[in-house]
Amino acid sequence: KKEFVLSRQMLRSGTSVGANIREAQNAESPADFVHKLAIAQKEADETLYWLELLFRTEFLTTEQFQSLENDISQLLKMVRSAIITTKSKKTHS
Repeated sequence: KKEFVLSRQMLRSGTSVGANIREAQNAESPADFVHKLAIAQKEADETLYWLELLFRTEFLTTEQFQSLENDISQLLKMVRSAIITTKSKKTHS
């Protein structure tokens, strides 16, 4: 039962990442783009939190955890980079 609760939370935050990135692609302005990506960033970080809990409670193997953690970390780097680049362009305009 505990695994189900943690997995459900991770599924919710994990799917929210993709939804917010999709919304950012259709942003109405650079500020809206950054806002949507910031939400995606928070949701990705929350997903990492749930993933860590699943690992610490031994519902995930080390291999599973490391693979998923790497994927989420790479996604976070890309989202953060897009936010920084967009903000930088905004201040140089």
